[in-house]
Formats: sequence, C-alpha cells, structure tokens
Amino acid sequence: MTYFMSLFLFGLVLGLVAVASNPAPYFAALGLVIAAGVGCGVLVGHGGVFLSLVLFLIYLGGMLVVFAYSAALAAEPFPESWGDSSVLGYVAGYLVVLGLVAGWAWTGWFGVDWAVVDEFKEFSVLRGDSSGVALMYSSGGGVLVVCAGVLLLTLFVVLEMTRGLNRGALRAV
Repeated sequence: MTYFMSLFLFGLVLGLVAVASNPAPYFAALGLVIAAGVGCGVLVGHGGVFLSLVLFLIYLGGMLVVFAYSAALAAEPFPESWGDSSVLGYVAGYLVVLGLVAGWAWTGWFGVDWAVVDEFKEFSVLRGDSSGVALMYSSGGGVLVVCAGVLLLTLFVVLEMTRGLNRGALRAV
C-alpha cells in the first residue's frame, strides 16, 4: 500500500508541476485531470472513498467544463508543449524548488508510515469516510460556504475574461 501511495503522491506532484509550468491551456488541462485523478487516488488510499468520488465528480464535472470553455476560446494554432525549451525550463525550476523544500522539510518529518483507515476496522464502529463527511458538514460548514463563493467568483472571472469587447449599451462607437 505504501508503494501505491508513493506513486499517487509522486503523480500528484508531477500533475501540479504540469499545470503550473505550461502556458498552453490544452496541456494544462491534461495536467489538471492527472492531478485531480491521483489526488482522488490518495484520498481513496486513506479511506475517503465517498469524499474522493464527490471531489472527482464535482471538480472535474464542473470546473473543468469552465476551463475547457476558456481554453476553446483562447485557441492557439501552435501551442507550446512540454517538450519546448521554455516549458522545460519552468518544469526544471519548479522541480528544483520542490526538491529544496522537500529536503528542508524532510529533517523534521518522522511519520514515514501511513495507516489507512480501513486497516483498523476491528476497532471502529463506523466507516472512516462516512464519519468524515458528517464532520465536514458539521464543523467545516463555513469552509464549504467559502469554497462555494470562491467557485462562483471563479466562474464570474472566467466569463468576464472570455466575454470580449462587448460592453452592451456603453460600448464606444
């Protein structure tokens, strides 16, 4: 199980570097799908099956549609891919910074063993993800409201950016 979690976490870091380093929306969308998929795999590995399913369906079903819409409007005939020199420079820079931060944080990290929620099933009455969802809605209600507001703001920002030069009745003649 530790090998799978290490593989998922490595894929999550590579997916996030792919999103951050690529200026073309097409390849950044692919990195976003990879990062969301392996992030859900990390949640499944730690026992959050329901939360992983909700994240995958809502995030990739909702926000990726808006991202694909804005990518379609910003169509480039020759987008920069991961093999271009400028993008490889960004990837190398991000990986160096991540390596330095990981090397700095590794000295104080003593919890190398991971315990999955379902491994202690003899000692629990409830499943881990069902009580986690209840805790998310009871204690984390404010965070859910803030996240919904941020998603709504992101939708308005993307729609405003892709609207163009139409100003309605106030446009210049």
